[in-house]
Amino acid sequence: MNKPTLLAAAQALVTFIHDGIPLARNMELKLGSYDGERLVLNCPLAPNINDKGCAFGGSLTSLMTLAGWGLVELALRRRGEDCDLYVGKSTVRYLDPVWGDFQAEAALAHGGDWETFFATLSTRNRARIAVHCQVPGENGKPAATLEAQFVAKRRAAAAE
Repeated sequence: MNKPTLLAAAQALVTFIHDGIPLARNMELKLGSYDGERLVLNCPLAPNINDKGCAFGGSLTSLMTLAGWGLVELALRRRGEDCDLYVGKSTVRYLDPVWGDFQAEAALAHGGDWETFFATLSTRNRARIAVHCQVPGENGKPAATLEAQFVAKRRAAAAE
């Protein structure tokens, strides 16, 4: 897919997220970028602030989870797969406060492989894939990270 097509698909996904997940709409989630391998979602600080004046940890986790989910969902959509996609498990680390607008970047975890994921989905009608997400902080170090495993299950009509 070319870059404009990838961005249009990612923007359509953000609209889908806003329509289906009120929390994301309230967070004012927006598309940052998408190149087919990495998805970036952005949020302003104001609707995601905590009592200390920095970004609420739940907002950081939500944005990273949505970025990871979105990365896998976009790959499924590009392949024409009709699946339900879930977070199977995740681990979050908060490393530094975030004092301004923030973003979450999602990419496959080290060793992740789309071909294996789609081959497994093809034979078993379900597959898992690991994704690494981070909220970039100051000095190029992450402020928060999320390691997650997403599970795709073909919908009943698609599995038959």
